[in-house]
Amino acid sequence: MAASSRAQVLDLYRAMLRESKHFSAYNYRTYAVRRIRDAFRENKNVKDPVEIQTLVNKAKRDLEIIRRQVRMTRINCDMEFREEI
Repeated sequence: MAASSRAQVLDLYRAMLRESKHFSAYNYRTYAVRRIRDAFRENKNVKDPVEIQTLVNKAKRDLEIIRRQVRMTRINCDMEFREEI
């Protein structure tokens, strides 16, 4: 794997872990962290640049899904909190 590609993958891995730790529910948070680690470990020996790029693109889409879900969870929690007041 080229150095730039490796750095990109590591940045993506860190971003996914960091973002998934924002889930308020413990079960979602631990599942996301475990799933991310497992997926990256499973693909750590991939050498084909085309396959690496495909996996990077999938991880980027997954990161956006995580971010969106965290945002939606926060919005729902805020709405529930406001209803209680």
